[in-house]
Amino acid sequence: MQRRLADILSADVVGYSRLMGIDEVGTLAALDDHRAACIDPAIAARGGRIVKLMGDGELVEFPSVVDAVECAAAYAHRSKMEDSQAMRQQAEDKLPEGFAFSERLVATLAMCARQEDRDNWTEGFRKAGFEV
Repeated sequence: MQRRLADILSADVVGYSRLMGIDEVGTLAALDDHRAACIDPAIAARGGRIVKLMGDGELVEFPSVVDAVECAAAYAHRSKMEDSQAMRQQAEDKLPEGFAFSERLVATLAMCARQEDRDNWTEGFRKAGFEV
């Protein structure tokens, strides 16, 4: 088994299960648009690598915990920029009326134990948390 420290950013959408229960197709389409407009550019700009996508959540590995925290801050800033707001609004228009995206972002320094074709994230130390 190979072990190493990894700098991880985990993200998930607040209220995702409730949104899926109300409008599955609209929620998935809105999430795809939202990722393309706000999340993916922040990850790419900080050298992140998406390790796993899980419905509304994702695990992203970064070269350093500083990059993970900066990504979360850049995402929060980007989601407030005018061009991103238009794309975010376009995504949120696909959600049921009165709903908007809110995400939890947590930067963690974790010990990763790799076994054959899977990763097991073990003990972690939370460095920063954001809700956007």
